[in-house]
Amino acid sequence: MPNSTPLASAAVSLGLLCLPGFGLAQGETRVASPDSRVVFTLGRRAGGLYYGVSFGGRRVIDESRLSMTVDGVDLAQAEIGRVERYHVKETYPTRGNHAVAVNEANGARIALRHLSGAVLTLEVRASDDGAAFRFIIPGGASPRVPDEATVFTVPAGSTVWRHEPRGHYEGSYTRTEAEQLEPGTWAPPPVTFRLPGRAGYASITEAALTAYPGMMLQAEAGRKLALRLGHAHPPSYPFTLRYGDAEAKRLSQPAAITGTITTPWRAVIVGSDLNALVNSDMVENLSPPPDAKLFPRGVKTAWIRPGRAVWEYLDGRKNTLEESREFTRLAGELGFEHHVIEGFWRRWTDDELRSLVAYGKERGVGIWLWRHSRELRTPEARKEFFEKCRAMGVAGVKLDFFDHEAKEVIDHYDVLLRETAEHQLMVNFHGSNKPAGQSRTWPNELTREAVRGMESRFAERARHNTTLPFTRLLAGSADYTPVHFGERRGDTTAAHQIASAAVLTSALQTYGASPRTLLAHPALEMIKSIPATWDETRVLPPSEIGEAAVLARRSGDTWFLAVLNGPEPRKMAVPLSFLGRRAYDALVVGDAKADPATSVQVEKSKARRADTVSLDLQAGGGFIARYVSD
Repeated sequence: MPNSTPLASAAVSLGLLCLPGFGLAQGETRVASPDSRVVFTLGRRAGGLYYGVSFGGRRVIDESRLSMTVDGVDLAQAEIGRVERYHVKETYPTRGNHAVAVNEANGARIALRHLSGAVLTLEVRASDDGAAFRFIIPGGASPRVPDEATVFTVPAGSTVWRHEPRGHYEGSYTRTEAEQLEPGTWAPPPVTFRLPGRAGYASITEAALTAYPGMMLQAEAGRKLALRLGHAHPPSYPFTLRYGDAEAKRLSQPAAITGTITTPWRAVIVGSDLNALVNSDMVENLSPPPDAKLFPRGVKTAWIRPGRAVWEYLDGRKNTLEESREFTRLAGELGFEHHVIEGFWRRWTDDELRSLVAYGKERGVGIWLWRHSRELRTPEARKEFFEKCRAMGVAGVKLDFFDHEAKEVIDHYDVLLRETAEHQLMVNFHGSNKPAGQSRTWPNELTREAVRGMESRFAERARHNTTLPFTRLLAGSADYTPVHFGERRGDTTAAHQIASAAVLTSALQTYGASPRTLLAHPALEMIKSIPATWDETRVLPPSEIGEAAVLARRSGDTWFLAVLNGPEPRKMAVPLSFLGRRAYDALVVGDAKADPATSVQVEKSKARRADTVSLDLQAGGGFIARYVSD
């Protein structure tokens, strides 16, 4: 390749491959889903590469610019070359909304030639539930600095749900018309929007995030949401509180990567309704499968145990060994599988900790220990802590205070996941970013926070809880710590709180209320029976983002109908057509008429699939029913 031109010199300095015989593509390149409804289109315009996504012939992402730079050189100033097409078809066990994931997609590896002659790849996949793309940039031993500014242009007339990153991923969502997105404002993914004319829903997020900075979106004029990498994100209040302004400034410098640069997948989940959106497997489908040596049965590996947990932090907090022992005993009485213990465990001797773990095992209760992530930055510190946990028989660890998406922090997640897996420890990340498919690659990650949950005092919880299933939870499990009957419930009722355990998905479902409170509750039978994971989920038509979440969920042969109402009173009729053809014994928990804020009404009856449940819900009300076949 001649080296006399500036662009050629740039290619050499970036370590990019320059290949002969490129073979230019003619016109646009299209990748369609197996059912042909989702189409990703790539084209070249003056000034670079542009793409769009359509669903059923209507735009989901209007024509938008692609942007990928390395060491300041815009590699999207490129021509489109040969297209290598492939097809993916698999099923695999998963957990959360359903037990089996379906991954079928049409893919394409599209060769791009930068104007310097250097070649890179844009990989695209289109599945029936959306489209995704990523850049792959070959390289050698020299470190290079990537950056991205790809735009997602939301169609005119769309309605967008987003939150600000002041609390990292622990914000409350606001509803905004696409035309009203204020330039400069931020939107941590997933960012969900309803298409104009109620033509469906879409959500933007990322998958297979590893060894690379995390993604947020920033609004630009013209209904645009631009991709920004971790170094460009505004430092969150939790981060500066714990690490200081100097550390935030240090992480604002773009990170270098040695060797091939593979970006995470930039995913656009698409569905004709909320049921399709919630049941999408796209984020996990785009993520690598687990290492069979570490996880011989994937999510079914014997030492990985999803379930419910008790927790001292919000209700009945004494922070003593004696109280923790009692909480463990009560967890066993509830039939819960786990007990999450905050940092006060470090005041105990090894013998005391070992005794508590053994006491829990006798009752089928695994013990989890909290630890500050800053204390686990060296191999020596991690080895000491994880080996101690393994030797003591600890089930899992709750690792806290990440609060940033710079590459350095993402690398920390990666090493923690690998080393906990090597020590057969389950993980719950707090003070964290959104999930991006790690629970498939590392099934020992049961959940992560990245949500404004019960730890935050929050008055307007009814709208928040009816928004989360269709926004944050699309990315994966959230450790919301649901079910609290004190002031933290905000503007929701007691029945809403109980139903939230069946709606706000987490493979480690940690309850906010103490086990004493739960065991004394009139809805105890219901509380004890709600599982942490599901075999099947159906989002039913009365659901509207921020207004109502109505979910039918199956565990084995047992169905649950869970309803969270938003901030306005609402009447609805819910057909039980999801039930089988048998007769069912129904256990029903609803708002008490006299004092719904703190009381519930519990009833037992019979039910069949031809029946309809009529609900007259107050503001912030709730309902949950369990159907067990005769």
